[in-house]
Amino acid sequence: MLKPLDSILPILESTPARWIALCETIAPELLHRKPAAEEWSALDCLIHILDTEKNIFPVRVRAFLAGDNFPAFNPDKEGTHVGSQTPADLAAEFTSLRVRSLALLKTLNESDLARTAQHPELGLVTLEQMLQEWAGHDLNHTIQAERALMQPFIAGCGPWRKYFADHDITLK
Repeated sequence: MLKPLDSILPILESTPARWIALCETIAPELLHRKPAAEEWSALDCLIHILDTEKNIFPVRVRAFLAGDNFPAFNPDKEGTHVGSQTPADLAAEFTSLRVRSLALLKTLNESDLARTAQHPELGLVTLEQMLQEWAGHDLNHTIQAERALMQPFIAGCGPWRKYFADHDITLK
């Protein structure tokens, strides 16, 4: 059986390369394209995970280690609005921050995973639960970004469109 860190770290390690690849190869217009007015573009997803890398997950790990509680985070109210940075710049910044986060995580041991903290909305949580959420969060927003990128291709594929019903936002 895999230890939690043995399954979480590879997910967190793989995310930067995925974003670098997307941002260096996909046209910026496609990265900025919202699949629907109320949904996030791929770039919105990247900005959000960059925000959480700066202000949430590593900060919370340190809070657990210090025995402190931490505040909730509302991405709609506390999120970053990026100025002139290109998608590739944002992916590079995320990668740099993630390297530091991974170094922090590699200092943890299995007994640290049982540490607890109070989340204002969720109650008492463990470090392991938060790390599991971090890995799931990375995957969720990468999938969300890729789903946004899929939409013009789905719309343009003619009779094959029916095969994308699970991802076609116009059919929802």
